[in-house]
Amino acid sequence: MKRNVTRRGLLRVGGTTVALGVAGCLGSPSEDQWAIEGMLSVTNAQQFSSPGCSCCGQYASYLREYLDTTLQETEAEDVTTLKQQHNIPTELQSCHTLVLDEYVVEGHVPAEVIATLLDEEPAIDGIALPGMPAGSPGMGGSKSDSFIVYALGDGKTDEVYAEI
Repeated sequence: MKRNVTRRGLLRVGGTTVALGVAGCLGSPSEDQWAIEGMLSVTNAQQFSSPGCSCCGQYASYLREYLDTTLQETEAEDVTTLKQQHNIPTELQSCHTLVLDEYVVEGHVPAEVIATLLDEEPAIDGIALPGMPAGSPGMGGSKSDSFIVYALGDGKTDEVYAEI
């Protein structure tokens, strides 16, 4: 059976896709489930956000509650080059990149995992929660599966740092 593709049909599909994408970022906040005791002790905190991404700002607001320093935010003109400079493999990328002192934190990583990273000081470049999973800090929706946070370093893409 052959289907005729019309401009109206394409617009409807495109509009639905955009609406669902925006709803994921604007849905009900889930930060309460990611609350931690204490503060994240770092000297420098810089978040590089994708242009026009609202969940990057929501993640920055969430993170500010736990940092004992000022979080600097920059909307990156070229996020691809920035992620390459920080050696973040394509399959582990998300919408924003956070640099905390010597560590890179890619994506919507909960503060509890960042706290563990800073406490343990492992010999890795950083950690990544790929994509934009529903229910993670800064994202709307509900968490439906475990989040797998990967270790960054040596070009590896499969070393699990934490599962929460």
